[in-house]
Amino acid sequence: MNASLAGMFALGTGFLLVLFLCALAVERGAIGTRITRHPLIYTLALGVYGSLELAAPSGYGYLAYYLGVAGAFLLAPVLLVPIQRMTRTYQLASLSDLFAFRFRSRWVGTLITLISLLAVLPLLALQVQTMGDAIFLMTGAASPSLLALAFCAMIALFAMLFGARQGRVDGHHDSLLAVLALSSLVKLVAMLGLGAFALFVVFEGPADLQAWLDGPGQAFQAGVVQPDPAHWRTLLLLFFAAALLMPHIFHIIFTEIHSRHALLQASWALPLFLLLMALPVPLILWAGQQLGAGDLLPSAYLAFGLSESLWIQSLAFIAGLAATSATMVLIALALAGMILNHVLLVAHPPEAQPDLYRWLLWLRRSLIGAVVLGGWLFYRTVGVHHDLTTLALAAFVGMAQCLPGLLALLYWPGANRKGMVAGLVAGLLVWLLGLWGPLLTGLPPLVLIPPGLEALAGEPEWYAITLVSLAGNALVLILVSLATPTSEGERAAAEACSVDAVIRPKRLPLDAANGEEFKACLARALGDEVARREVDRALDDLGLSPLDGRPYALRRLRDRLQANLSGLMGPSVAQDIVDRYLPYRQDAPRATGDIHYVESRLEAYRSRLTGLARELDGLRRYHRRTLTRLPVGLCAFGEDGELLMWNDALAALSSIEGDSVIGARRDSLPAPWGELLGRILAAPHRQLYKQPVTLEGGVRYLSLHKAELESEDSEPGGMVILVEDHSEMKWLEDELVHAARLASIGQLAAGVAHEIGNPITGISSLAQNLRYDTEDPEILETAEQIQQLTDRVSRIVSSLVGFAHGGRHLGGQTFTPVSLAEVTDEAIHLIHLARSGDDVVFENRCPDTPRVPGDAQRLLQVMVNLLGNARDASDPGDRVVIEATPEAAGLRLTVTDEGHGIDERVRDHLFEPFITTKPPGEGTGLGLPLVYSIVAEHHGQIEIESPPPGRERGTRISLWLPLNPQEGETPR
Repeated sequence: MNASLAGMFALGTGFLLVLFLCALAVERGAIGTRITRHPLIYTLALGVYGSLELAAPSGYGYLAYYLGVAGAFLLAPVLLVPIQRMTRTYQLASLSDLFAFRFRSRWVGTLITLISLLAVLPLLALQVQTMGDAIFLMTGAASPSLLALAFCAMIALFAMLFGARQGRVDGHHDSLLAVLALSSLVKLVAMLGLGAFALFVVFEGPADLQAWLDGPGQAFQAGVVQPDPAHWRTLLLLFFAAALLMPHIFHIIFTEIHSRHALLQASWALPLFLLLMALPVPLILWAGQQLGAGDLLPSAYLAFGLSESLWIQSLAFIAGLAATSATMVLIALALAGMILNHVLLVAHPPEAQPDLYRWLLWLRRSLIGAVVLGGWLFYRTVGVHHDLTTLALAAFVGMAQCLPGLLALLYWPGANRKGMVAGLVAGLLVWLLGLWGPLLTGLPPLVLIPPGLEALAGEPEWYAITLVSLAGNALVLILVSLATPTSEGERAAAEACSVDAVIRPKRLPLDAANGEEFKACLARALGDEVARREVDRALDDLGLSPLDGRPYALRRLRDRLQANLSGLMGPSVAQDIVDRYLPYRQDAPRATGDIHYVESRLEAYRSRLTGLARELDGLRRYHRRTLTRLPVGLCAFGEDGELLMWNDALAALSSIEGDSVIGARRDSLPAPWGELLGRILAAPHRQLYKQPVTLEGGVRYLSLHKAELESEDSEPGGMVILVEDHSEMKWLEDELVHAARLASIGQLAAGVAHEIGNPITGISSLAQNLRYDTEDPEILETAEQIQQLTDRVSRIVSSLVGFAHGGRHLGGQTFTPVSLAEVTDEAIHLIHLARSGDDVVFENRCPDTPRVPGDAQRLLQVMVNLLGNARDASDPGDRVVIEATPEAAGLRLTVTDEGHGIDERVRDHLFEPFITTKPPGEGTGLGLPLVYSIVAEHHGQIEIESPPPGRERGTRISLWLPLNPQEGETPR
């Protein structure tokens, strides 16, 4: 008793100030997230454990506390991780949230909240009592409760400031985790320091300790009663359950720690931490007994008897304050959230609060203060009359009543609300009468022992009450659940909560059409600002647009909103708001399973599948991949017309990604797909062949085939549609038809040429005879002109015959050197004879040399056709430029005009017969095909550029003629 009340206040305030500064540093960013979110911080934050109370009477039985908690974390992959998955997915922040979500009842959440409050009040009073007793031991003050109240007020203030913040009413708090980790580290260092002091100062080393244990210590060891194995196992069960069910432990594991990796690391790191915490306990106990402090102090406070030194006692006080402050902060935060969500908001739903976030924040802060004050009052009125072990057992046995319900929640989908509530009430009555009631009244425990369990009559009250309450709880839960029906909502929630199940939601349409309408609907319950923020947050989480009207996207948005609101105000209130203001349509057809959602959940869950489930999932993924990568377009519709599949080939053909349309209605698909797919769905036949469809790349010809999926044994039905691109086939068919037409034209041309050839031969013979029958110069000139023209007609007929023979040009001709300049001049002269040349200017820039081997008359025909076309395409005053330049082993001749150019749709078909750009009646479409045939006969090539490079209009036709042609050479 070396310290004063002022000194103790300064010491405790200083420690709490250090915690405050640590939290502030995290909030201000002075300590980065790389540190605050390290798995070691998470592990230390979980270390809100420690006890000396059981070591003195039970010896090594005190290890049951540490081993029970360690066992729960060692089973994290099969026990804690599934719960964490549910709490993260559905934003469940407390045990009440979890039970209310699974059993689909707001009153279940309220019942769990009340049980938690009743069970945790003794534990909270225990923390305050530990502070009060420590203050009394160090100061000797007659009434340390006021100083304990001051510390409680500071702890409550800290919880309000850093556990409930604006904008993070119920979420992850890095500052809180950092403070909890610091408290655990301080507690661990203090305990190890006290253990080292006991070993090396009180006993002067391990040898001295062993000598004392073999000598005087034997008397103390004789007084230790090792727990019965059955009692040991029951303690293990209680502490195991505490690690799952205590509100503050649930809060730190599943609300503050969001990382699955961190939880798995804690599954082995926390047991190591608990081992280090347990090591100093026997050393402190034996040192206290050696010094005789065991006769003066309760076993929980033996550390204060190790020395009269203020430093050692201050170290023990700081260790205790670190443990109690962390526990009280977590209890206050957890209980405040549970009471708010499952008592206050259930009784008074937040209907269009002007500032909902601020209203919830101050309600939570008020409840934090009320919980801490309630713990202090329970300590003053009840706790002071009981030891720490009695208070702790009452708390642990009370919370253990939720264990059967939690196990059923995870592993038995057949459990229902009636069974869970009935079992919980049965176990709760046994606990209230046996342990909690006597705390208040001071009366002896009332132990209800059913027939057949008379052997429990001589056992400790806590042991008998624990077994009877848990056995009755579990038995009633099973019997009532088997005897009563389970609602549809409970079955759906059971699938969501079951460890091995994947939830299968229904495909139902909503009244709201998009995210903007969601905001308007929720504004009636939450207010405009809160509705906007919550909907925008959900849209960001899902990566959706506010205008996305796909039914699938709207269902996911609704689910995400319900999950987010659940984290804000509990699942019961959130479900009521969503069901009321975002209802499903009542006139919807029969609901079917949401296959696409199930697929996405299986993809996320497949890494945890084992055995046959893994094999089946591999088969599913193989079939899915086969359909997705099928080289033919494939889409599938449900019975309600919702698009369920859009494979890669169809995405490539349509330029529409599957993720952007899956879940949409057929009539909302981008054009032309909504109309096209609707056409095949409405068609009486199963096929539609070569439908012309305008896509980004032009007109495509698509064939569609449909197959109906009949609904059998509750399996989803619908329609599958295959989309094949037959454009290439259609174009080939068109080319074949065109080739047949050209063949017919060729045959016609050959016949016409034959019929024309005979009269032309007769005319030529008469013209030749006429030259011998007269000496009249005019008649002779006329006969010569007739002879020249008949020769020209004969050559044209020969060209038609050559064209009709499929490009087999006439051979045996003798080519002579031809000057392209002279041929061009003659062609210009002929053009001027046929039509006045004043309107278009022809510029012949061809040099006299080099000359090309060829038929001058046929090349003249080429130039007349090309210059005539250039003249017809030009406006008055335009120029037509003819140039010739050597190129490679030939001569390049170009005819360039300044006309309106050639439509690109017909440019590639100009050398086909009867293709013309002139108005009807002004062009036959035979000129350029004959030009092409003549150029090919000269082993040359012809190209068209419209417009020429560097110009906005006009046309350039380029001829290349070889200087040394080889017979049979393929034109380039």
